[in-house]
Amino acid sequence: MTIELLRVTADDWEAWRAVRLRALADAPEAFGSTLADWAEAPEHRWRTRLSLPGALDLVVRLGSRSVALASGVPDPDDSTRAELISMWVDPAVRGQGVARLLIDAIAHWAAVTGATTLELSVMPDNVGARRTYERTGFVAVEEPGDLLPDGRTEVVMRRTVAS
Repeated sequence: MTIELLRVTADDWEAWRAVRLRALADAPEAFGSTLADWAEAPEHRWRTRLSLPGALDLVVRLGSRSVALASGVPDPDDSTRAELISMWVDPAVRGQGVARLLIDAIAHWAAVTGATTLELSVMPDNVGARRTYERTGFVAVEEPGDLLPDGRTEVVMRRTVAS
């Protein structure tokens, strides 16, 4: 089956919504948002999410199924930095290169936009995601990420991107 990497826009909000809700249901502990935050969100909220200035929003399709998503967003305060957010890969296709495809596409986008660094935040106990990010060149850094409700902080990871 062919893997397709699709750039989505606000007009594709329904396709993004379907995958994002699956992601939030599958891995509620992996995201800052919850399924309850988004399950009943109106169309304009989805369109707004897919209209972040300068962002790249991607969905991966395998045959007729959407199986993954991720976004790259520029740092509004530092044009040399971009962030990888909202990444999720359907458990049924993990280990098949889908995560690498998304990460490489976001890294390429970041480099083309002038960023030299790509950053992400990951939950401290999400070992599988951390290993995936490490295999694609990310390294955990010392600075703490966002504070979590239980008092822990997200792990910040960073990699250099080539222009």
